[in-house]
Amino acid sequence: MNDFPQKLPEFIHNHWALCLLFVILLVGLIVTQLMHMLRKDKSLTPAQLTQLINRENALVIDISPLGDYEKAHIPGAKHVAMSQFDPENKELAKVKDMPVVVVCKTGQTAAKATQRLVKAGFQRVYRLNNGMMSWKQADLPVSKGRN
Repeated sequence: MNDFPQKLPEFIHNHWALCLLFVILLVGLIVTQLMHMLRKDKSLTPAQLTQLINRENALVIDISPLGDYEKAHIPGAKHVAMSQFDPENKELAKVKDMPVVVVCKTGQTAAKATQRLVKAGFQRVYRLNNGMMSWKQADLPVSKGRN
């Protein structure tokens, strides 16, 4: 182990492609983690979402297609089609200081919606990590039909 510092340059010279790949992967990992930490919206687990609903009466907005929403949605969630999702809506403007959680089927579309909410000035914006899939996997209650 004492000769490690002396052999490192030789190793890098002999295995430059491997070392370059390692550096690229390391930089990619660091950038991904920094971007995740600096996001203004945060992802929640189903347990964290349940606590947020119970403790702070969070507004849950489901942007899933209507058919998916009618099959299963979080109790109390309001349905808004993504095509009609407008963060500047005067009804939404009333809750800018409340926690707002956006949910979709897998969590991908919700990320886009939360970014729009942050740009519109909402302070406490969240999304359910992996969407309704994670809610169902956690075996939490769902409502069916329209509210």
